[in-house]
Amino acid sequence: MADYKEMYFKLLNATEDAIRILIKAQQECEEMYISSEDEEGKQP
Repeated sequence: MADYKEMYFKLLNATEDAIRILIKAQQECEEMYISSEDEEGKQP
């Protein structure tokens, strides 16, 4: 018989990992956007 508890936790952990990866990527992109605005706003 399949171990549903093990399968559930495996899927749950993978889902949490994916969410963390997406959040990190979003934060990095936000930082890139903010940095590019700062550079564009500077006068030479």
